Amino acid sequence: MSTPAVPSRPITTPCIKVCMVDGESGLCLGCYRTLKEIAQWSRLDEAERIMITEALPDRKSRIRPEKLDLI
Repeated sequence: MSTPAVPSRPITTPCIKVCMVDGESGLCLGCYRTLKEIAQWSRLDEAERIMITEALPDRKSRIRPEKLDLI
């Protein structure tokens, strides 16, 4: 008998479906991740995702406020 497949837990993400990368800072204007982080997100382990997620609020200051008003 085979063991039934255990459904995997959904991966948490800071994505808010506003996917615009600011060329100046290199950050997404919606979630403040870099393109590299976004591309690797599903391959990162939970600890790495938590570490990045905790750093995101401080990254907002790297984007000029007038760019954030576009969202």
